[in-house]
Amino acid sequence: MASPSTAPGTRWSRAPWRTLLAAAGGLAMFLAFPGHDLIALAVLGPAALAVAVHGGGVRAGLWLGLVTGLTFFVPLLSWTGIYVGAVPWLALAVSQSLYLAVLGGLTALTSRLPAWPLWAAALWVAVEAARGRFPFGGFPWGRLGFSQTDGPFLAFAAYGGVPLAGFAVALTGTLLAAALLAGVAARRAGTGAPGLRGAAAALAGVLALPLVGTLAWLPLPGESLTAGGPTTTVAVIQGDVPRAGLDFNAQRRAVLDNHVQQTLRLADEVAAGRQPRPDVVLWPENSSDIDPYRNADAAARIQRAADAVGAPVLVGAVVGGPGEFISNTAIVWSPEEGPGDTYVKRHPVPFAEYVPYRDFFRLFSEKVDLVRRDFAAGDEVGVLDVAGIRLGDLICFEVVYDGLVRDVVDGGAGMLVVQTNNATFGYTDESEQQLAMSRVRAVEFGRSVAVAATSGISAVVAPDGTVVRSSELFEPAVFVEEIAQRDDRTVAQRLGVLPEALLTALGLGAVLLAVLRRRRAARA
Repeated sequence: MASPSTAPGTRWSRAPWRTLLAAAGGLAMFLAFPGHDLIALAVLGPAALAVAVHGGGVRAGLWLGLVTGLTFFVPLLSWTGIYVGAVPWLALAVSQSLYLAVLGGLTALTSRLPAWPLWAAALWVAVEAARGRFPFGGFPWGRLGFSQTDGPFLAFAAYGGVPLAGFAVALTGTLLAAALLAGVAARRAGTGAPGLRGAAAALAGVLALPLVGTLAWLPLPGESLTAGGPTTTVAVIQGDVPRAGLDFNAQRRAVLDNHVQQTLRLADEVAAGRQPRPDVVLWPENSSDIDPYRNADAAARIQRAADAVGAPVLVGAVVGGPGEFISNTAIVWSPEEGPGDTYVKRHPVPFAEYVPYRDFFRLFSEKVDLVRRDFAAGDEVGVLDVAGIRLGDLICFEVVYDGLVRDVVDGGAGMLVVQTNNATFGYTDESEQQLAMSRVRAVEFGRSVAVAATSGISAVVAPDGTVVRSSELFEPAVFVEEIAQRDDRTVAQRLGVLPEALLTALGLGAVLLAVLRRRRAARA
């Protein structure tokens, strides 16, 4: 395919235009995510980067990918610096942008191959796969698939998870880029209709992918909270916190009391017949930062709440041990019997719940010492048997990791629970971004999702990704909903990591082919 970027003397070869286009692509992706919710703009990120790097060199591609990454991640992750300053925020944004720099370089390298839009889209999956695993377990926030909380691309999540949904977005974008490049090249060459055939073919692909996504909804199983299995009455408690910020739990007893009081009010509503008695009550992460195993008063308060409502309470607690560590723990607290089964968070957040290489990173910021004690990582999957149902528990950022969510569904979870604490991010878009992930997971695994947050956003999400109930930020809230416990398996669950692995292999195979072709050309 001819390209305007390779035409002699064309203005398009000037670096400022490419840089501006790459920057516009990153901004378009940012606007597609919650906070702005212009989800259709997500395709413009891959499209803009593909046009900007097409036919150029790898070094130029690295620069253009970095520009795309910075204009995307710096505003997207601004919530990370709301209370700790610019250094951690910008360090995280730059580190994530480096992955897109690599993507830009690899996209440029493969841009002269036949069918290059396919390889470019597969490389988005490959780079996101790496970003979600390295370093320190990765940080897969801001993946293309997580922007699609509605619309035709969301259905792809049920067939190949977040990777396939992201691939569909990226491929639509790269095909759009191919159509534009082919059209411009045909016009410059004066070939007329024959030269526009490539543009028309690419544009047909742009239109076909959303159509396929729309049709893909048809065979998907039940879309309501109560369809697909026996129902369970679930109560979600958002007790709120005394104040936003890093010291939200400076009054730890107040946070615990807030959740106890909301549960007691629910118990009164049940006794008066205004609410059905719940089978299980969900409290959020950090609802008891006082260790109830070591503090008799905290244990008594939790027990009073469970006894009053007459149902087990899933408590989010910070528990001492093992050893010098502490543990982010979910505890099933039953009426009369007290604490029972537990789940310990398997993926503590680096630099927030533990600090790797503390002495080294202290050279850059003393903020690392805000984490006084490191959290230990649990080693058991978060499937809890509560009142005869199996809850798949994920704590806070764990919802962003494909493997952790897949583990609980494979373990027999009939619904998903996300216990989270977003008070440390104030009135930012973080809560909405995290809720978007729960919506995509609901479709991916065909499960309802209950989100319990200390200060919001708490929500109940149906298996089709629809938000049935949601709370406001920093206001107490109580939801009681009938939720079906489902045991069907989506295609995405059956295939597991295979779609991501195949698409990653496809992209890396194209890179290898491009390298071999360049070497042959150099020898010639």
